[in-house]
Amino acid sequence: MNIMSGQCVFGQKKHLFFLPLSEKKKKNGPKSLRDLRAERQAQAERSVLVSCHPKTHENKFLKYLSRHGNVNKCFFYESFGTYAVVEFSNQDGVQSLLESAAMPSVSHESVVPLRSRLLSLRNVNTVDTDKQSAPSANHRELCPSTTHSLTDENTRLRFLVCSLLNDIAAAYFPQSSIKPFGSSVNGFGKLGCDLDMILDLDGTICVRPQPRSGMYMEYLVKRTSSERAVTQSVLSVIAGCLDQFGPGCVGVQKILNARCPLVRFAHQPSGFQCDLTASNRVAMRSTELLYLFGELDARVRPLVFTVRCWARAHGVTSPIPGAWITNFSLTIMVLFFLQRRNPPILPTLDRLKELAEPSEKCVLDGNDCTFTSDFHRISLETNTETLDQLLGDFFEFYSTFIFNRMSINLGRYGKEHKPELHPLYIQNPFETSLNISKNVNSSQLERFVTLCQESAWLLQSGSHLNTLLLPSHISVVRGRKKRKSQPASERIKGLLESLRIKNNVSFGFTVFFKNHCNKSL
Repeated sequence: MNIMSGQCVFGQKKHLFFLPLSEKKKKNGPKSLRDLRAERQAQAERSVLVSCHPKTHENKFLKYLSRHGNVNKCFFYESFGTYAVVEFSNQDGVQSLLESAAMPSVSHESVVPLRSRLLSLRNVNTVDTDKQSAPSANHRELCPSTTHSLTDENTRLRFLVCSLLNDIAAAYFPQSSIKPFGSSVNGFGKLGCDLDMILDLDGTICVRPQPRSGMYMEYLVKRTSSERAVTQSVLSVIAGCLDQFGPGCVGVQKILNARCPLVRFAHQPSGFQCDLTASNRVAMRSTELLYLFGELDARVRPLVFTVRCWARAHGVTSPIPGAWITNFSLTIMVLFFLQRRNPPILPTLDRLKELAEPSEKCVLDGNDCTFTSDFHRISLETNTETLDQLLGDFFEFYSTFIFNRMSINLGRYGKEHKPELHPLYIQNPFETSLNISKNVNSSQLERFVTLCQESAWLLQSGSHLNTLLLPSHISVVRGRKKRKSQPASERIKGLLESLRIKNNVSFGFTVFFKNHCNKSL
């Protein structure tokens, strides 16, 4: 399977294969994130999550489900047990299945039953379960240790978890909705990434009164000191409900004093670590922007994943919070680099704002978040550079970038002087006063630049792309201590000589990405 190939998904009776991304775009054009989200949410609303016996046979299980309605999609996965995601063709199938489900009998009077689309198939004889294990192909690990980019099944499960949680939140806020954002939907996520969600309360707000009706809805909000206090109160209520009654929700933490208040918990049936916010609408727009950039050119996402793979192999990024460059910062750096190609591969944010229609104007919390999401209005110059060329030029670009004076800003084509003295300044695309790389210290930035210099040298010398994943002989190590070493040119010459002995064949970018990025992400 090459870089741009689609993922295999399991259907009702046979394997279904999605078209490669490039073929999809040729036939239908890129799909907007709004349309994609609406499609995924509709799928989730007519789906259920079922805890199954490990030896449940797929065909007999589907035959049982078909009594309640036509099944569009069904697949199994492992996460603290065996689970099945079942999508019906309409919500009538879901309702029929729920009506046939029985509440477990419990003797404890304090137990409060909660009607949920998370079901447990306990009486396996009901579906004539085989005593043999189901074929291994019918079971997919959705949340293993970080390896591949998100599959269709994993994305479906993420939207289903949001939908299940929304069923709980709707008891308090009937017109609200819980939506995923960030890496779960922007196209740059990988298996194992957290599930970031926002409780969108916009649907609960009355837009325009109708005085002629003679009737007003009672709309009372107890007085609070600020909008932030309201957000904290709303999240506190939802956190308490998830902790006490949320099926599968464990380890619920209220982190309400953070810059962006949130509720953190684990959803055991899916294996996802979840963060739920209620006021991070700017992050939703950032998600849409990154999705747009990823759809504009087929080289964007493979290059981002490859650079991330390289960064992880050399310890430039880390899953542990600290002074390292984050994956989000690294993604912005790749996008910034692609904006600076000649001709540019990606437009600037300012250009996207110029192309926006009046109806697309968007101001959130005082931040101008306007840009067009209409692909038909965005015209790009032809750039024929290969991924191999772009990877080498990325390293060259940042090995000579003037970090002490210049900032990284997706807004403008021109050079932008950084407004503060932090070693690395990457401007938040919409909250322009924020530096998203404020945590990075001088030693980590120096380490990144040195790695870029060595990697650029290796590629220019025609070395095997595998060498990019070898430990780098650099002078700056983690912490403040430095070890004495020979000049960089001598170190690199020695490294090249040893590598040429071991590797006499140069492989292509596709082989490198397939064989190594999936192992290191």
